[in-house]
Amino acid sequence: MIAGGGLWYLQEYHFYNRLPAAETITVQTASGPETLPVTGFQGIDADNSPLRWRACAVLAAPPVDPVPFQGATPLGTPGWFDCFDYGRLTEDLESGAAQAVLSQSEIRPDVDRVLAIYPDGRVYGWHQYNDKTPERGVMD
Repeated sequence: MIAGGGLWYLQEYHFYNRLPAAETITVQTASGPETLPVTGFQGIDADNSPLRWRACAVLAAPPVDPVPFQGATPLGTPGWFDCFDYGRLTEDLESGAAQAVLSQSEIRPDVDRVLAIYPDGRVYGWHQYNDKTPERGVMD
């Protein structure tokens, strides 16, 4: 039980760090990267994985002509990071209630930063392996 509890703690809390508040987020558009102001930014990341970055915020204005991201797959988060509901994001991306766009290609080798943007300005972000490495499974 102690080992199980320790493993749970490591996965749920130890490896994640809260990110400092950000005032902008980058979105790739047809004319190049666009830096947009955001409010209410919350984010987490982990030094030991390229896939553990997550963010939630509200855009001050929608991007103009963002580059769509095909095959967006939001990943889970620790239970305490409750602004990011990957199940709901997945459903909303499938139904068209949210649009997946590219934030930054190759944020790390073979990993892209993806955003889900809602019409009301809510934006959620995560890192995802890009299609240059299809043999890699999502193992985070």
